[in-house]
Amino acid sequence: MAQDIKVTELKEKMDNQEDFVLIDVREPHEHEDFSIGGALIPVGSLVQRIDEIEDKKDQEVIVYCRSGQRSGVAKSLLERAGFTNVRNLLGGMLDWTEQYGAK
Repeated sequence: MAQDIKVTELKEKMDNQEDFVLIDVREPHEHEDFSIGGALIPVGSLVQRIDEIEDKKDQEVIVYCRSGQRSGVAKSLLERAGFTNVRNLLGGMLDWTEQYGAK
């Protein structure tokens, strides 16, 4: 089970253009309001849409939501589906906007 990630670590990975898969598990309206990128796959439809990211099973996958709650659920779902390196963004977009603002 992969270690979860803090917003400062994620920002560093993004700034360094590291290779990872970013998935926003919030709802479409939240994604439209503010997003740091990544594929939008709401947690409620994750199981049905898992085939869209099936080929990413062995890559580092970082999931995020508003607070880290839904992405924690998403992390469990992905791990049960065989994903080997899933990390939850602790504090989610609340912590991100507190640290970096909403761009």
